[in-house]
Amino acid sequence: MQMHECLENWLDWLAHEKRARPNTVQAYRTDVTATLAFLTDHLGQEPDLDAFSALRTADFRAWLAYDAGRAEGRRGTPDGRARSRARRVSALRSFMQYLTTSHGINASALRQLKAPRARKRLPRPLSRDMACAAPVEIASLANDPLCAARDEALFTLLYGAGLRIGEALALNVRDYDRSTEIGLRVMGKGGKERIVPLLPNVMKALSMWRAQHPCPLLEAPLFVGLRGKRLQPAVARRVMQVWREQSGLDNSATPHALRHSFATHLLEGGADLRAIQELLGHASLSTTQNYTLADEKHLLAVWQAHPRARK
Repeated sequence: MQMHECLENWLDWLAHEKRARPNTVQAYRTDVTATLAFLTDHLGQEPDLDAFSALRTADFRAWLAYDAGRAEGRRGTPDGRARSRARRVSALRSFMQYLTTSHGINASALRQLKAPRARKRLPRPLSRDMACAAPVEIASLANDPLCAARDEALFTLLYGAGLRIGEALALNVRDYDRSTEIGLRVMGKGGKERIVPLLPNVMKALSMWRAQHPCPLLEAPLFVGLRGKRLQPAVARRVMQVWREQSGLDNSATPHALRHSFATHLLEGGADLRAIQELLGHASLSTTQNYTLADEKHLLAVWQAHPRARK
């Protein structure tokens, strides 16, 4: 079997079995296709399963060196280019793992390859005052009362519940109508469902928007555009961009920054990391621990709790 056939089978498995997001599938397609193009040139012909299994660590290092040379001509910071190369190594490893499971190939050579390391990007939250003011101030910029109610509900939900923008915009009216005192059911990454508690001010903003929602169908998107279709993330980002420019904030003030703010402000208030992990829907606690690294006040408080810090 040729590798392009294996690639299509893997991508189909990712999309339908693993329920990977379309953007993830497309990124993996681009990364692995570029790798296979290099290996075809490197070996003189497109590798089949046997040839792929016989690749040595030196072959993969040659690919990484080639990719690094191409990256020098691309735009972006050295850290950004390193992250891109690390992502391509990760995509190839995922593909190899699939081939090992489904076709029994030997992936030991790739396991010995060290991916480029980039500095860890720490979350950049908004201040408490800016995060609390954002939903109302963003809504005030809307030219239509319906859009104003929608924007206030959306951005209140992002900060008040810590949702990803994609999770919020994937909600349907039925999801909100089924919410209870326990909270709102949200479908996160990898098709993992979690319950997100809703604060009173979040419930109030959502209730006001629900009362004005233009479509009575339960299957309708909860957040819609002017034409009644599901609101696109690019529209929400553009709305927040206008607000941040008027507020004198830098480019880090995005819808995702409200999720960062949610987690950071909970941490500052003494919330347990495990609880924050559950609320955010992180698969690994190490991802949630990034907020500890970003919060210098929290680190100082931890240090001062050490017995030797007392005089």
